[in-house]
Formats: sequence, structure tokens, C-alpha cells
Amino acid sequence: MAEGDSSGEALHGRPSLPSRVFTRTGQVYQTWLDRLTPHTPLRWLLTTLLAAGYLARVYWLQGWYIVTYALGIYHLNLFIAFLSPKVDPSFGDDSDDGMALPTRQNEEFRPFIRRLPEFKFWYSATKAVVIAMLCTCFDAFNVPVFWPILVMYFLLLFCITMKRQIKHMIKYRYIPLTTGKRRYKGKEDTGKVFAS
Repeated sequence: MAEGDSSGEALHGRPSLPSRVFTRTGQVYQTWLDRLTPHTPLRWLLTTLLAAGYLARVYWLQGWYIVTYALGIYHLNLFIAFLSPKVDPSFGDDSDDGMALPTRQNEEFRPFIRRLPEFKFWYSATKAVVIAMLCTCFDAFNVPVFWPILVMYFLLLFCITMKRQIKHMIKYRYIPLTTGKRRYKGKEDTGKVFAS
């Protein structure tokens, strides 16, 4: 085998050019995601602007309503998972490893752990908008449909789903907001140093 043979190099441990390109692209992509992670308002602002751009494109092109409906249903599912606790108290399992929500006032504070964490919610919602935007580039996804029916069906589905979720929150007494543990103030630091 020749020394410069790329297939021989791939067999001996050196990755091929496409493999290195995909690996490097994945590393750069992950770096940008890691940099965006602590900037929650900025991430959601970018996703909102992207979604507004998608809606403007759909309005301007007058089509792709079924794609928009699918995007709305997907976002609704993500939102419900975001509002739901990781361990559902309605199952009544004792095998939750201490992850259940407190049921009495005097129980230990436990933060609300979501079924879908905020970052994964944002990431999935943003990917869905990008995929929907790409779908508007292909006429095969522009299925003719009477859009007011889809809007009414989506609103009905949203109301029913949210009503069920709110009843679940009331029944099991949880709020999907983690405000944190109570913090007690100690003695004020006066800044005076006493010499002994």
C-alpha cells in the first residue's frame, strides 16, 4: 500500500477528511451552544425573531399552513412537557428516589424539576422553527388546506390541553416556577475589624 493512500490512513487510525470536517463542525456548533447557554433572554429573543420571520414568510407566500399547524402542535407538546414535573405525582409511585413534589407545608423544600428542561425546550423549539422554515422552500409541503379550520382546531386543542394541565397543577399543588429556597439574613457586616 502506498504511503499517501487515504484509505490506508483511515485503516491505521487517522480519520478521513469528511470525518474530520464533520467532527470539527460539530465542535464549533457545540461551542456556540455552550456560549449561548447562560444567556436565556437572548436565546429566546433570537428564537422569537426567527419564529416571527417564519410567520412573515408564511403570510407573504400565502401557503404552508399545514407546516405551520404541525409547528404549533409540536411547540404545544414542548410547552406542556416544560410545565410538567419530571415525576408525575398522579402515578403515586414510591420509587421516585426522593424526586416527588412536597405535599405538606412542613416538608423539606424541593425545587420543581421539569420533565423538559428550559435549555432543551429552547433548543427543540428553535430547531423546529428552522426545519419549518426549510420546509417552506419546497412546494411539496405546501398542501392546500382551509386554514381557518386549522386555526380553530389548534385553539380548541390548546384550551383543552391547558385546562387539563392547570387542573393537574391545582390537584397536586405545584407551580412550575422555581423561586428558590428561602434565604435568611444573618448579621449585617459592619466592616469593623476588632483587634485582640
